Amino acid sequence: MAKNLDLNPLKMGYLFSGFSWAYVLGQLPSGGLLDRFGSKRVYGISIVLWSICAFLTGFAGYLAASAAFTAVFVLRLMSGFAQAPVFPGNGRIVASWFPTAERGRASAIFNSSQYFALPIFAPIFGWIVHTAGWMSCFWFMGALGCVMTLVWFTNIYGVKQHPRISIAEIETIEAGGGLVNTDQGAKANMQANTLTWAAMKMLLSQRMLVGVYIGQYCINTLTWFFLTWFPVYLAQARHMSIMKVGFAAALPGLCGGAGGILGGVISDRLLDQGHSLSFARKAPIMTGMALSMTMIACNYAHSQSLMLLLMSISFFGKGIGALGWTVISDTSPKGMVGLNGALFNLFGNMAGITTSIVIGWLVQKTGSFDYVLIFVGLTALCAIISYGPIVGEIKRLDLAAPSTAAGNR
Repeated sequence: MAKNLDLNPLKMGYLFSGFSWAYVLGQLPSGGLLDRFGSKRVYGISIVLWSICAFLTGFAGYLAASAAFTAVFVLRLMSGFAQAPVFPGNGRIVASWFPTAERGRASAIFNSSQYFALPIFAPIFGWIVHTAGWMSCFWFMGALGCVMTLVWFTNIYGVKQHPRISIAEIETIEAGGGLVNTDQGAKANMQANTLTWAAMKMLLSQRMLVGVYIGQYCINTLTWFFLTWFPVYLAQARHMSIMKVGFAAALPGLCGGAGGILGGVISDRLLDQGHSLSFARKAPIMTGMALSMTMIACNYAHSQSLMLLLMSISFFGKGIGALGWTVISDTSPKGMVGLNGALFNLFGNMAGITTSIVIGWLVQKTGSFDYVLIFVGLTALCAIISYGPIVGEIKRLDLAAPSTAAGNR
């Protein structure tokens, strides 16, 4: 694609950042829409919109290079806005459908799926590019999204609206802490508006939530390092060939996915054993972040095998510690799960903007990745501090959502 559309690294950087800027800016509106109209409708429309964006991106190959860049950039912006409700929607659905004791595993599964995407889809895209060209990758994803839209609307329901759920199951979910009336409340109060300055100020005044937001920013710094700069590190600092980089970059993704699922299992198991909610959530997060700091040791690892082992341990730890969405499900005030999740995701994904800039400056300034690994490793330490003294006790907040009138005033 870069060759066909005459995209230099700077232009590619703009295309990457376009998604992140729009994704961050779309968080608060998406949270308000989720709380107002419900997860099924908002999330489903999002799948339709980002599938259309993907499909249209494939046609950029027929445009002149300058026009193609503009078209793809605009479509990346639109896709970022369209995908904004995904993780707040995921957290909202988990809060509705799962009791507190099962929420860690449920959140870990949807969160770790992003790690498995690379080793699953990279071979598929490689085959498609080889046989049909890069444009077909976007058409494939657009068509797949349309299929998933049908799956979504025919299988996703609010707890009490599901055609095959029993009264006993609803009672079990509700007794265990599941917010079974979340989408029902959204439908009954469609005119309610949680997206107000008063509502956001209320959430941002809570020290526990602010600590969780900061912690997610730190954790996402690790995510964006692995998604963006890690392959560059392998190629430039470790002098690997492109072929080797492809396989080496996939290995931490697999470890992160395995760690993500294990972190949820460990957290729920600790709850089952009678530990407090705070301990059950914090212990995996803080332990995982401590493991992530092992990447700093890569500065002293001369063999490629040892370096990959340390990086795999680091990303495995990042996966174990990725329980932020579980904490959001545990702590969000009733009726404000979507907005709280949106604020959480907004702060967290600001790392997608800042990480690339800071790392690029460090590499340009020093000509090395040594300080980059120290920077990312110390960010993991900041996550530990955030979830320790700043967050304090993890518990559901009991806040009365401000009225629309009060918020508008």
